[in-house]
Amino acid sequence: MNYPAKWRKWGLVEVKHEPVLLEEVLEGLSVRPGGIYVDGTVGLGGHSEALLRASSPDGFLFGFEWDEASLRRAAKRLSAFAGRFRLFRANFAEAPEILKREGVEADGILLDLGLSSFLLEGSGRGFSFLREEPLDMRMDTRLRMKASDLVNRLSYPQLVELLKTYGEEPRAAKIARAIVEARKKKRIETSAELARLIERTVRPRKRGEHPATLTFQALRIAVNRELENLEKFLAEAPDLLKPGGRLAIISFHSLEDRLVKKAFREDSRLRVLTKKPIRPSEDEIKRNPRARSARLRVAERCAP
Repeated sequence: MNYPAKWRKWGLVEVKHEPVLLEEVLEGLSVRPGGIYVDGTVGLGGHSEALLRASSPDGFLFGFEWDEASLRRAAKRLSAFAGRFRLFRANFAEAPEILKREGVEADGILLDLGLSSFLLEGSGRGFSFLREEPLDMRMDTRLRMKASDLVNRLSYPQLVELLKTYGEEPRAAKIARAIVEARKKKRIETSAELARLIERTVRPRKRGEHPATLTFQALRIAVNRELENLEKFLAEAPDLLKPGGRLAIISFHSLEDRLVKKAFREDSRLRVLTKKPIRPSEDEIKRNPRARSARLRVAERCAP
């Protein structure tokens, strides 16, 4: 595979799961040696590793990851940088409180709001409609509510509202009605079972998209309170930045991107550096098709 020269310099050519918009993130955050950086969504550690390499020899990273298995893998990946990072098993919404307690002022903060490859392919928690797995969808197994609880307990009107609010699903009523009818016979327990039900109920909205895509998005967002966590973080994160420090957020659907755009535009503590979101290049999309819907926005902390 033909990797950009900068990636070879950073030693990332062996990475199996390619971090999205990597070069753009490092440039957007203006990463420098000795800087203090925060990765609020560590995942398998791709962006974290790049931040540590680019801030060598003495930059420091604080990383946050909800999923315990992903955190273990990230810690192993970052072991070569021992003494230059600390990882916390926590959602990024908890990061401001933790970092304030630690007395941290950051030069740069990153959120990559995409679903990690591990959660999608290796967690066994039903994030993918292509797999026969328990319909769980919790990014943190300490959470009480599972996707199967929502599917089997919510009333018809509640299901319609969930699918419209978190999935922007135009066929919400039809899908909700099919779910309610199906669960009268038996509980819907697996991801593949739900996906097959939706396939029988509606057609794909567009070529190449599975008809269950927006339903699975809505359930995942609701289970993990993703939008609420993002709103909380956006309100508090600017206070963690030094003057001139930067906040970079990669979103993957319009619900997230609208929240980020609005917060950046309306927050007097921030100066927007990206009038339009930065998108992946055609080369990156060819290498990593999952990057197709990624949108990066960057803002800078104003002087007090």
